[in-house]
Amino acid sequence: MTQSPPRVDGRTARSERTRNAIVDAHLRLIREGDLRPTADRIARQAGVSLRALWSHFADMEALFAASGQRVLDTQDAAHRPIRPGLPLPARIDAFCRQRARLLEQLAPAARASALKEPFSEVLLHYRRTHVARVRDELAALFAAEIDGDRELLDALTAVCLWPAWSTWRDGMDLPVTAARTALTRTVAALLTS
Repeated sequence: MTQSPPRVDGRTARSERTRNAIVDAHLRLIREGDLRPTADRIARQAGVSLRALWSHFADMEALFAASGQRVLDTQDAAHRPIRPGLPLPARIDAFCRQRARLLEQLAPAARASALKEPFSEVLLHYRRTHVARVRDELAALFAAEIDGDRELLDALTAVCLWPAWSTWRDGMDLPVTAARTALTRTVAALLTS
């Protein structure tokens, strides 16, 4: 006997659509360069009232949490595992290419978060989550080369995170290919020194 999917109440479905529209609007404004969108601008972009926004999110921290989760979900969907059995140069190249692509995808949210992170526990939580995820990936992908060297893992993690990428892209005005080359050269130097 096959079970039919559970019925979704119309109000619940509408509520979920509104909530998603608000998160979509928040992230769209950030992608378009509004790094500090107000609740009013977010509501307008979502096509909902300010009252509807606040009925779905208790405060901006709650909206940051939902948007942060959406960013993580997007990063997860875009991530492709790299085979640890590849030769070291191939692993470095594949990792750095993917890292550059993911950092470019993350860039608008990272820029916006940097402005508010000192005042937001939620944004600080997501930053730490990103750091831990990159660190774990490096530890697994380059386990043989790192060989328990915590300082090496710290150095690799630091150069593979948003602040280093932002320095290359924003501070030094490097195009993506040049920033990726700098990342690749740095990772290779650390792993082969």
